[in-house]
Amino acid sequence: MDSAEDKQHEPDSAPKADEANQENNGQPAPSGEPSQGLVQAESDTVSYVQTTDATDAYNYYDDYGYDNQPASTTEVDPPVVAAAPPPPPSPPPHADTEEPDEDGMLRMSFLEHLEELRKRILHALIGIGVAFAVSLYFVNDLWAIISEPAMAALRQNGVQDPKLAMLTPTESFSVIWVKLPILTAIFLSSPWLVYQVWSFIAPGLYKKERRWAVPFILSTAGLFICGGLFAYFVAFRLGLGFLLGIGVSQNVMAVVSITEYFDLFVNVTLGLGLVFELPILIFFLSLLRIVTPQFLIRNSRYAILLITLVAAIITPTPDVINLMLISVPMALLYFVGVFASYLLWLSRENKRFPWLLVLFVIACLALIAAGGVYLAVSQFGYSLVLSWPYIVR
Repeated sequence: MDSAEDKQHEPDSAPKADEANQENNGQPAPSGEPSQGLVQAESDTVSYVQTTDATDAYNYYDDYGYDNQPASTTEVDPPVVAAAPPPPPSPPPHADTEEPDEDGMLRMSFLEHLEELRKRILHALIGIGVAFAVSLYFVNDLWAIISEPAMAALRQNGVQDPKLAMLTPTESFSVIWVKLPILTAIFLSSPWLVYQVWSFIAPGLYKKERRWAVPFILSTAGLFICGGLFAYFVAFRLGLGFLLGIGVSQNVMAVVSITEYFDLFVNVTLGLGLVFELPILIFFLSLLRIVTPQFLIRNSRYAILLITLVAAIITPTPDVINLMLISVPMALLYFVGVFASYLLWLSRENKRFPWLLVLFVIACLALIAAGGVYLAVSQFGYSLVLSWPYIVR
């Protein structure tokens, strides 16, 4: 009974196997789980990869029952996966915006540069206006200071009651209440003016170059003020004394107009104030790689000749002594500029300057000079005064 029933059930399984084979495109269907399954892509054009282990065996259906067949491996082309498209490029920044780039430089249009220039000019004029108002408040004291070299030169040449002459009714007003406060305001507001110049050129500089802001402002304004002080205490006093002494020694009465006197004073003080900017000019030429310290040293003789010619134009007198009083400081300032250029060159070459050794040498020289002055005053009868040559016997 059991065998008959088994034979009746066997033919029913064969059609089922045939239907399973037809559904699999003629491939026999596995009865168990394979070690590596069939991989099929979503696209109809993608190929198959079917891999079986050689040690495993699959049971395949046949017409009469199960038959064990050896495992096989079938490899076909791997599925083709389309590459992802690149992301769209980001839009370029607008040219008119003032966003800093990686180097710290700001981008400004031509109209924005003009607007920035107008802004800086207005700020500079406001600074000069404030200094002018302060100078007006102290104008009487300022005029006493400005006219003191003339009084000293006239007394030196035998004038008992020295005074400046007013040749026209408007001279005193135009000189004392207009020109003098303007000149004083220029010197007082010079740090503010230099700051406005730096603020205008700063957007065109790299971030690493903007660190020179404080040294540039302090050195430029400081040298300008030092030039004016040198003119007032040294150059102008000696030149004026020499010029007045020529006429008085020839029985000529000295009558000095306040307009002529003040114009000469302005020419000397502003001229030397600008000349004292020579180290700044040399430093910027080195910063722009127009000159090098080696070039400046090689051509120093021509520089000294040019300095002498400029000093001859600025000097109020034609004598050699006053010419040397202006040309020698200018030559020293030239070599100060060469030293600044050398420091910049060392910075570019990643080298350091021996500051401790130089400061030690300067301190030793200062002690030697102080000792010489002390010996001259205490042992040889010299005394210190507030005018040139500052030590007399």
